[in-house]
Amino acid sequence: MTETTGNLHVMNRAALTKRLVAGLKNREAVIGGIGNSNWDLWGAGQRPENFYMLGSMGLAAPIAFGVAIAQPARRVFALEGDGSLLMQLGCLSTIAAQAPKNLAIIVWDNGIYQITGGQSTPAAQARTDIVAIARASGIASAAWAADEAEFDVLVARALTTDGPHVIGVKIDNEPGRNQTDRDPIRFRESFMRAMAEPV
Repeated sequence: MTETTGNLHVMNRAALTKRLVAGLKNREAVIGGIGNSNWDLWGAGQRPENFYMLGSMGLAAPIAFGVAIAQPARRVFALEGDGSLLMQLGCLSTIAAQAPKNLAIIVWDNGIYQITGGQSTPAAQARTDIVAIARASGIASAAWAADEAEFDVLVARALTTDGPHVIGVKIDNEPGRNQTDRDPIRFRESFMRAMAEPV
């Protein structure tokens, strides 16, 4: 049974990352943010279309935005923690202004900077609502996933309708169980080759 915060179930990031990756059938690009977002993406199964960002906090959404602009026929997902997105909130306004139809940002919100010591983020205790910020920035398709079933519905919408989309997910504090290889050159080369292939 899942814990609840308000009317939102607290879910598990690794399990949802596996659900996301298992449902990708058309060479969609996935950009994993630093730390746990990245490690869970690695653990969900390595794909050449995955980009494992190392050491660049807050840049998953901007990098995914760039990929989406460069690859308009390809669906692109960013997996980002609440603390990381809070470092780059300006990217939401830029994304809204450019309105890439193929971009979705999944925000894992546990209210802490988990890999730097568990300090509270401004999103803790519902003081900062990232989905509301996305909407106020001009991203109309921004919603909280109330539970796992709604997460699947929101991902399916991101795969089949025009975006940009923001999907907020309240998650638990379980640490990532995998460690991404520390090989940025290999990741860059593999991802570039994958992006050169048609969708």
